[in-house]
Amino acid sequence: MTIYEIITKKKHNVELSTAEINWVVEGYTLGKIPDYQMSALLMAVCFNSLSDRETVDLTMAMARSGDMLKPDTGGFNVDKHSTGGVGDKTTLIVAPIVASCGVFVPKMSGRGLGHTGGTIDKLESIPGFNTALSYEKFLEIVRTAGLAVAGQTGSLVPADKKIYALRNATATVDSIPLICSSIMSKKLATGADGIILDVKVGSGAFMKIAADAEKLAEQMVRVGKLAGRKVTAVLTDMDKPLGRTVGNSLEVIEAIEALKGKAPADLMEVSLTLAAEMIFTAGLGDESACKKMAEEAVTSGTALKKLRQMIELQGGNPEVTEDYSLFEKSKRQKEIFAAEDGYICGISCEETGMTSLKLGAGRETKESDVDPTAGIVFQKTVGDRVQKGEIVAVLHTSTDCDIDEIAEEFSNVFRYGSEKDCPPKKNIIKIIKGY
Repeated sequence: MTIYEIITKKKHNVELSTAEINWVVEGYTLGKIPDYQMSALLMAVCFNSLSDRETVDLTMAMARSGDMLKPDTGGFNVDKHSTGGVGDKTTLIVAPIVASCGVFVPKMSGRGLGHTGGTIDKLESIPGFNTALSYEKFLEIVRTAGLAVAGQTGSLVPADKKIYALRNATATVDSIPLICSSIMSKKLATGADGIILDVKVGSGAFMKIAADAEKLAEQMVRVGKLAGRKVTAVLTDMDKPLGRTVGNSLEVIEAIEALKGKAPADLMEVSLTLAAEMIFTAGLGDESACKKMAEEAVTSGTALKKLRQMIELQGGNPEVTEDYSLFEKSKRQKEIFAAEDGYICGISCEETGMTSLKLGAGRETKESDVDPTAGIVFQKTVGDRVQKGEIVAVLHTSTDCDIDEIAEEFSNVFRYGSEKDCPPKKNIIKIIKGY
């Protein structure tokens, strides 16, 4: 076989065999297939898509391109993945809840890029917290505490790293089979028995339209099922920032507050739903019982204790859960005021994420540094009544950015109207189970 023949087949919408897909992934990973030919194949996939069988084959070939891990914890291992959003700190809430219910959560996460935040960046705002763990140390912590969150190793899914970089440079990112393979190859390679997918939908998400998000979710669930894993996808709203904070240390503090039962309603609903699905996947009861277990883990304080234990075992100071002054504080703040009387009917989620990026909370390239103090705290959110001149948000940064100019632009993210102009939206849009 040759790459030319394979490109020609996909150009004419002919299914590729398992052997052909394996050959392409291996060849490109090893540098035997040049970027320009792989780019042609990716574009053909964008135009003609892949069948479910082709998508599974591509996913498994990518997963097997590096280490295939199998967490030896002695129990059921469940992972959770978010497709990326603004203010999405649910891992910091969900993982301790689930671990406190007796389910192991070995979580390998990434850093943020662009306007979506990364769990690793958030955790590294905790003084001393170490995410660069050897796999042996990572498993030791999981066995002890029931959970650990670490950065992905360089030997995990190298094919995806190369292919994703090429997709990003050739406008071939928005292909559902390619998105599915990218996400699921990493999840399958980390070896979890169960996988919960938080598929974000809305202006601040990669998938803007619910129908597209549902299509992606269904394909990821099918791929997981065909690969022998228990997978559930939860479609959640991302038309407004989740919770009241955006930014690394700010989101960690809000997550801690959530584990004390003091979270905004939207953040709590999404977190408890994801946690209950993870517990249900482990077979610890019916859905009602699992939801109750998740709620009791918060009210009893056991979930917060799990977070403290993980922080301590990963080198951080667990006292941050009680003393927020231990976090580095922003050097500059800027208040944002309501432009008119009425109700807040909308907050541009994508623009909020871009503002957070400008303040220093995100990175424009993988090499960029982040300001752990930067971000946004919302005093008011969608559905709240406000008076003109009332504080609706506070910007935070320790960088030398032009905070006044950023604040002027950010004032436009709020949309005002009457109460009837602000109908409530569902936080949980749909749940799709693969078993």
